[in-house]
Amino acid sequence: GLNPNADADFRQRALAYFEQLKISQDAWQVCAEALAQGIYSDDHIKFFCFQVLEHQVKFKYSELTEVQQQLIRETLITWLQAQMLNPQPEKTFIRNKAAQVFALLFVTEYLTKWPKFFFDILSVVDLNPRGVDMYLRILMAVDAELVDRDVVHTSEASYYFALTFALNFQKEARRNTLLKDTMREQCIPSLVESWYQILQNYQYNNSELTCQCLEVVGAYVSWIDLSLIANERFINMLLGHMSVEVLREEACDCLFEIVNKGMDPIDKTKLVESLCQVLQSAGLFSIDQEDDVDFLARFSKLVNGMGQALIASWTKLIKNGDMKSAQDTLQAIEAKVALMLQLLIHEDDDISSNIIGFCYDYLHILKQLSALSDQQKANVEAIMLAVMKKLTYDEEYNFENEGEDEAMFVEYRKQLKLLLDRLAQVSPELLLASVRRVFNTTLQNWQTTRFMEVEVAIRLLYMLAEALPVSHGAHFSGDVTKATALQDMMRTLVTSGVSAYQHTSVTLEFFETVVRYEKFFSVEPQHIPTVLMAFLDHRGLRHTSPKVRSRTAYLFSRFVKSLNKQMNPFIEDVLNRIQDLLELSPPENGYQALLSSDDQLFIYETAGVLIVNSEYSAERKQVLMRNLLTPLMEKFKVLLEKLMMAQDEDRQMALADCLNHAVGFASRTSKAFSNKQTVKQCGCSEVYLDCLQTFLPALSCPLQKEVLRSGVRTFLHRMIICLEEEVLPFIPSASEHMLKDCEAKDLQEFIPLINQITAKFKAQVSPFLQQMFMPLLHAIFEVLLLPAEENDQSAALEKQMLRRSYFAFLQTVTGSGMSEVIANQGAENVERVLFTVIQGAVDYPDPIAQKTCFIILSKLVELWGGKDGPVGFADFVYKHIVPACFLAPLKQTFDLADAQTVLALSECAVTLKTIHLKR
Repeated sequence: GLNPNADADFRQRALAYFEQLKISQDAWQVCAEALAQGIYSDDHIKFFCFQVLEHQVKFKYSELTEVQQQLIRETLITWLQAQMLNPQPEKTFIRNKAAQVFALLFVTEYLTKWPKFFFDILSVVDLNPRGVDMYLRILMAVDAELVDRDVVHTSEASYYFALTFALNFQKEARRNTLLKDTMREQCIPSLVESWYQILQNYQYNNSELTCQCLEVVGAYVSWIDLSLIANERFINMLLGHMSVEVLREEACDCLFEIVNKGMDPIDKTKLVESLCQVLQSAGLFSIDQEDDVDFLARFSKLVNGMGQALIASWTKLIKNGDMKSAQDTLQAIEAKVALMLQLLIHEDDDISSNIIGFCYDYLHILKQLSALSDQQKANVEAIMLAVMKKLTYDEEYNFENEGEDEAMFVEYRKQLKLLLDRLAQVSPELLLASVRRVFNTTLQNWQTTRFMEVEVAIRLLYMLAEALPVSHGAHFSGDVTKATALQDMMRTLVTSGVSAYQHTSVTLEFFETVVRYEKFFSVEPQHIPTVLMAFLDHRGLRHTSPKVRSRTAYLFSRFVKSLNKQMNPFIEDVLNRIQDLLELSPPENGYQALLSSDDQLFIYETAGVLIVNSEYSAERKQVLMRNLLTPLMEKFKVLLEKLMMAQDEDRQMALADCLNHAVGFASRTSKAFSNKQTVKQCGCSEVYLDCLQTFLPALSCPLQKEVLRSGVRTFLHRMIICLEEEVLPFIPSASEHMLKDCEAKDLQEFIPLINQITAKFKAQVSPFLQQMFMPLLHAIFEVLLLPAEENDQSAALEKQMLRRSYFAFLQTVTGSGMSEVIANQGAENVERVLFTVIQGAVDYPDPIAQKTCFIILSKLVELWGGKDGPVGFADFVYKHIVPACFLAPLKQTFDLADAQTVLALSECAVTLKTIHLKR
């Protein structure tokens, strides 16, 4: 049943049995015996036996007697001895699990009962290959326990208070430090000697063990005395491995760890330089003769480590004022730049990516120097050219179906962008001149140039905007040289005709750049029509690629918004040209619209912005807005009728989606208005009121309620901003419909609408609120009282969110100074409401809701706590509110390590203070 391929039910029973074994008192002894005597041949059983032992050592070791602890030690040593005699080695996953158990026992016993842990293991394994394999795995497992920061050792962390976690972490850190100190004193020299013997013994006849041993050396070098490893015999052996094909990748990583070790800056420089001399004389710096990309990727990481180590030394020496040594270190850094450039420009992106850190830090040094030498200037230019070359897409890049390789290249491009930004800090003039040269050369002959070169030329212009930052995008004023260069390039971009290039990457880069430099069109507005046409025809919104059409819809909206008044001469023409793109896609299967409904939202917003920002009269604006919205209203009425009659559920869903899109589009046009004033000035109030009257009947449709209500709710939110009190007559009937047959999610989304109305109109809506207060509460309580399955987490979460929304509603009502809404609900109802708030403050372990409840309570005390407050409220304060302020923090679930809980406690204190002031 433990076999992964076993029948699911059988497997479940077997797992349950093993879980019981873990917890039972003496089952571990059965497992220990099975392992020591090799009773089972099934790998999965052996693995689970180790798991049971692991559980015992990890969680119950202190409960065992001396004899039982000795039994576990002997079991492991006996199992280890058997490994060298078995005809077949154990599977890797079993060896790794065994190593973990050894490591846990080491951490528990080394300082007290088993100081000879490593010597006992070494005496068993000697130089037997299978024994050595286990010894090295145990060493890696011990290092993971002591050093590896990726391991969160305290598995209960999430259940404890953060404070307990921090204390555990500190305790563990102190234990690990003590273990490492003791190892350094007692056994590290012997371990290092054993590694040397293993390497010497197996370097020519067992590459697997040699690589394992190199990995161990690399892991331990970070916390042991470096002189034990960074000495002639070890380094010579490692350098020897650098020319053995099967060992050199691991040797590279090992040398990287040695170079990475923190040490005195002058010693570090000497170490790196001596390594470099030997590597160079071994011919390893001749990158062009090497075709093993996996090795070169590791080698690049090593060179990066050496470069960054030297730069760290230089920084420390400068800080210490040792200028002579700093100068020597800088020379050492400069001597590696040629190699760095070879790796940076390498056609394999992994090799290039691994050296970027050194490159970035080198530029940071140059930025700090008062003047650059000719060689340094040449280096900057070489890095710049390398970055430009490496930004280029290769032939294999799949634009239509981007996968993992494409995603990795996008990430790599981001790293190169950081280099470009750093280059701009070192020499902005050189960057500008280089980009200008590449850009102009490429765009002069774009018709005969490969797409990737055209794309990268435009991309570089785009990247300059962030590399040479200015405030509010004012690239075309201020520094004349820069402004002129950028203006020339933008003029070339829009007049060269490159927008017609037949490749999606070039097309997209063109539109991205035009929008990035929208201020150019304030300086040279004569180019606006050219760019508008590109947006509107087959190059943009009507491109054959859906990806281009989608992105262009968003960029077009941004372009139009940014140009604002300069769009005036083109408004009617643009509105005519986008007419077909505004059509509501019918819910008929197989109909393929040019734009998705999400893309159409941007087109509707653009149309709204064009009309509202135009210099037309209010009458003209009203006509244009009506032309824009009337087709939506007419379509909406027809589709709603169709929905009422639709039998098939798929058909119903398609129609409801279409109706929802219509409402969404109308909502989106209103984004052009900032408040009621602008709607009035444009004479558009009436058309939006018509929309409201058209859309509200959807609330009484019994089909697809969730979709329809969601759209109309969003529209109401917008109309409260745009029409203000003109919306109020529609709210009562809309609310009534939205409260019918509603679920937790419906209510959760409806309450913010009521909160918005309450906070905005206050006393104006008091009668309405008083009327709908109890129906809303009944709907909420009804949903909260619905039975749910015990482990249905999504239902529990929905209820929690609804509870929060309910308290947020009460907070809005009380916070808007409208406590009469609650007070006028009759004594029984008022009492019920108050008790729900007390319950929320004390009983539910939800600090966000608790905080809100205490805010409500302190507000009610402030409003009603005086002598003229409601009858019986003073009594309620002493019997319920005051106890709540003490009961809540005393709850076990009140976790003061949680920031939200601290805020709840703060509001609880405010409540007590308010009571003290009022009473």
